[in-house]
Amino acid sequence: MIIDWVIRIMEVLGAPGVGLAVFLENIFPPIPSELILPLAGFTASQGNFNVWAALVASVIGSVTGAYLLYWVGQAFGADRLRRIADWMWLVDAKDVDDALAWFDKYGTWSVFFGRLIPGVRSLISIPAGIDRMNPLTFGLLTTAGSLIWNSILIWAGVQLGERWETVTRAFESYSSVVYILVALIVVSVLLFLIRRHLTRRATASADPGKD
Repeated sequence: MIIDWVIRIMEVLGAPGVGLAVFLENIFPPIPSELILPLAGFTASQGNFNVWAALVASVIGSVTGAYLLYWVGQAFGADRLRRIADWMWLVDAKDVDDALAWFDKYGTWSVFFGRLIPGVRSLISIPAGIDRMNPLTFGLLTTAGSLIWNSILIWAGVQLGERWETVTRAFESYSSVVYILVALIVVSVLLFLIRRHLTRRATASADPGKD
């Protein structure tokens, strides 16, 4: 069980265990920070380790995990993504360029606010890497967003004590709303791409000499 595993890490490593758990949460999103951090706050309140040390370790874990995914995106690269887009149905290389142009314009705020959105917190690092956002800027934004998110959850765990799971349940509801919105966005984009594809086919059929 995830809770038992997290508790064991914290018992063995103390505050660094919080950082390790959060690092793994960034790499493997199914491990929820909404569970790890309130539990860390409660454990710290019992005197197992210092709450400020737990917060610092958690931010270090968040930023380290984010940089790993950033480097994955950077290694993957835009050119490879364009080739994949050309091969795929419904999308093409221009869609990749449009997405990167959007990220150039709004990427700064996307990285910061993305750290506050479940399901997006980790994944936002990958397009930042693909777009080759300035690594220092990326690190500062990730640190700021992670500090806010981690502070709220750890503080809630400290305040609620043995009722720390209340935080997890509350954030599960928040996460569910976010996932529904993301699903609606994905469906909307898919419908747009299908409609565009059909329009292009109809145009090509009407004018065979036009690409």
